[in-house]
Amino acid sequence: MKEMPATASKFSQGLANALNVTPQTVNRSFYCFIVTLYLLKVGKDLKKKLDERQFQQSVEEKLKSANKPRALSELVHETIGDENAEKESNIGVDEAFLKKLQKEATTKKQGPAVNKEFFIQLRKLLRIMIPGLWTKETALLTSHTATLVARTFISIYVAALEGRMVKYIVRQDIHKFGMMLLYWLGVAVPATFINSMIRFLETKLALAFRTRLVKYAYRSYLKDQTYYRVSNLDGRIENADHCLTDDVSSFTSSVAHLYSHITKPLLDILLISFSLYRLAKGMGSSTLHGPILTGGVIILTGQILKMTSPKFGKLVAEEAAKKGYLRYIHSRIITNAEEIAFYGGHKVELSHLQRAYRSLTDQMNVIFAKRLWYVMLEQFLMKYVWSGTGLATVAITVILGKKLKNSSSDGGVSERTQYFTTAKNMLMSGGDAVERLMTSYKEIVELAGYTARVATMIEVFDDVSKGKYKKQVAAQEKDLQNVLEFKNGLPVPKGIVVERPDNIIIVEHMAIVTPNCDIIVPDITLSITPGMHLLITGPNGCGKSSLFRILSGLWPIYKGRLEKPSAATMFYIPQRPYMSIGTLRDQVIYPDTLDDMKKRGKTDYDLEDILDVVNLKHIVVREGGWNATADWKDVLSGGEKQRMGMARLFYNRPQYALLDECTSAVSIDVETKMYQQAIESGITLMTITHRPSLWKFHTHVLQFDGEGGWSLEPLDANTRLTLKEEMSKLEQQLAVVPQVENRLKELHQLLNTKDMKRIKNGDISD
Repeated sequence: MKEMPATASKFSQGLANALNVTPQTVNRSFYCFIVTLYLLKVGKDLKKKLDERQFQQSVEEKLKSANKPRALSELVHETIGDENAEKESNIGVDEAFLKKLQKEATTKKQGPAVNKEFFIQLRKLLRIMIPGLWTKETALLTSHTATLVARTFISIYVAALEGRMVKYIVRQDIHKFGMMLLYWLGVAVPATFINSMIRFLETKLALAFRTRLVKYAYRSYLKDQTYYRVSNLDGRIENADHCLTDDVSSFTSSVAHLYSHITKPLLDILLISFSLYRLAKGMGSSTLHGPILTGGVIILTGQILKMTSPKFGKLVAEEAAKKGYLRYIHSRIITNAEEIAFYGGHKVELSHLQRAYRSLTDQMNVIFAKRLWYVMLEQFLMKYVWSGTGLATVAITVILGKKLKNSSSDGGVSERTQYFTTAKNMLMSGGDAVERLMTSYKEIVELAGYTARVATMIEVFDDVSKGKYKKQVAAQEKDLQNVLEFKNGLPVPKGIVVERPDNIIIVEHMAIVTPNCDIIVPDITLSITPGMHLLITGPNGCGKSSLFRILSGLWPIYKGRLEKPSAATMFYIPQRPYMSIGTLRDQVIYPDTLDDMKKRGKTDYDLEDILDVVNLKHIVVREGGWNATADWKDVLSGGEKQRMGMARLFYNRPQYALLDECTSAVSIDVETKMYQQAIESGITLMTITHRPSLWKFHTHVLQFDGEGGWSLEPLDANTRLTLKEEMSKLEQQLAVVPQVENRLKELHQLLNTKDMKRIKNGDISD
C-alpha cells in the first residue's frame, strides 16, 4: 500500500516531463478530469429526468384531450415528432415506460410525494396517534422535546468549554487547563445520559404511536365484516396483513425518528446562530458576512439536491408493496400446502416465489443505485463545500476582528484561538444540524410512501364499513347496464336492506351479483317464514352459496329489496368449519368467549349435552378436558369438524340455520339425528345439499337452473324420492339404447352383403 503513492508520484512526474509541464499541472488536470466526469454524470441524469418530465406532461395532455383511446406509437409521433420517434430511447423513454405512463395518465394515479395530500393524510394519522392533550403520547412528546433542548444547550456549553481549554493551552496555564478538563469530564456524564435518553424516548414514542394506530386499525378491520369486504369486495388493498404489521411499524418509527431528526437540528440552528452572533460581536467584527455566506451556500446546496433527488417515496412504496406480495406468496403456500403436495405443484410455486423475490431484489437494486450517486453528491456538498465555507466564515471574523488585538500579553492570540476553536465547534454542530435537516427531506419522502399506504388502508377500512367499494369490474359495463347502475365506472349498490322484527325473510326483485359483477340471477322474489325449511339445489355456480352470502350481509345488494331479521338470528355453517385458536370449549362456543358463555347461563355440562347430540362427547376425555388446547384444524378429522360446526348451531340456537354442505363428511345416521334435533329445537333450516336423505327434513325446495332462472315450490319428500328412483331406472335403460342401435346397424350391414349364402349356412363370426 505504501508503494501506491510513490508509483502515482513517479507516473505524474514522468507524464509532466513528457509534456514539458509541471507535476502540479498534471495533478490539477487529473482532478479536473475526474470532477468533469462526475458533473457530466449528474448533468446527464438531470437532463434525462427533465426530458422524461416534459415528455410525460405532453403525453398526459394528449391523453386528456383525446376522446378515444390512442395508440402508444401515435402518441409518441405526435409528442416528439416522426424523426425523433425512432430514437425515443435516447431520452430514456421505452415502450414499458410509455405503457406505464398511459396507465397513470388514464387512471390519474400519482405516486406518493410531499404535497398537500401528504400533509392531509399525515394530519389525519397524527390525530389518531395523539388523540388529546392529556395523553401518554403528549407526555412522551414533551419529555422528548425537553431532552432535545437540553442536549442543544449542552453542545453549546461544551463548545465554549473546549475553546477556553485551548486558550489556556496556548497560554500554558496548566492549573486552569486542568480545571477546565475536570469541568469537561463532569459535563460528559449528563451529556451521555441525555443522548441515551433521546434514543430511549424516541423508541418509546414510536411504540406508543404504533399502539394507538394498531388499536384503531384493528377495531376498524374487525368491525362490520371489514376483514372480509377488504379482500373480497374491494380491490385497493392487496395485502392487508402487511399493511397492518410492517407498514404501520415502519410509519410510526419513521414519524418518531423524524420528529427528533427535525426538531433537534432546528433548535441547534437557532441557538447556535445566536451564540455565533454574540461571539462575532464580541470580536468586534461584522455580523453580516457569516449569515449571508453560509445562507447562500445552504440555499444553493438545497436547490442542487432538490433537482437531482430521485423519487424515494415512490420507490419505497413500491418496495413495500413487493415485500407484501412476497409474503403473500409464502402465506398461500402455507395455507394450501396439502393441495400443492397432492398436485405436486412445487415447481410452479417455486417459480412464483423466485419471480416475486426477483422483483423485490430488482426494486432494491434500483434504490441502491440511485442512492449511490445521490449520497456521493450530498456528501461532497455538505462535508467539503460546507466545511470550506465554515472555515472562511471563521477566518474572516478573526482577520477583521478589532477588539482583541492588544487585549492580553500575547497580543490577543489566545483569545482569537479560543474564538476560532469555539466557533469551529459550533459551526461543525450547526453544519451537522443543517445536514440532518436537509437529508431529512429524503426521509420525509420515504415517510410519504409509508403515510400513503397506511392512510389508504385506514381510508379503505372506513369506506368498506360504509358500503363503498372500488374494484375492477370483470364484465363489460354496457352488458350490465340493464341490471346494474354505474357511477364513475363502478357499480352502485342500489338495493335496500330492511331489518324485520318478526323474523320473516322477504326478497323482492333482488339480483344475485358477485363482487366481480357477474350476474348469476337477475331477478328473484321469495318469502321465507319461521318453520319453512328450505332445500336449495342446482348446478355449481348457480347462486346457492351466493344467496347465503347476501342474507348474511357479506355481499351488497345492487338491485331489489331484502327484508330480513337481525344478523344475530342467522347462523351460517360452511362445508369446512373454521377452527379457532383456543381451548376445546372455545371451539363449541365460538364466536362467544368464556365470559359470554357465563352470561348466557351455560355450563360445561350443557356443552357436554350438545356434544352428545352430535356424537362428539368422547373427545372431551380423549383430548384432556375442556381446557385442552391444540391445533384443532389438524387434530379433528373432517367429519368431527363438521359435527363441531353443528354443535355451535345447537349452542347458539338461532332462528335460521344456513347450512352449506355442512354434513357431507358425516354418516347418514348421525346426520339424521342432528337435523331432527335442529327441527325440534325450533331452528328453521335453509340447506344446500346433494344428499336425498335430507329431503324429508324440508318443506320447500328452491331450484336454480344455472342460467339465471329459479323456482320455489313445496317439497313432498316421498313423492320426490319415488320420482327420482324412477328417473334413475329410466336413465339406466336409456344408457343401453345407443349400444342396441349400433348392434342393429351392424346386423343390417351383414344382411346386405354379397355373402348372403355363407350367412344363411350359419357361417357367421361374432
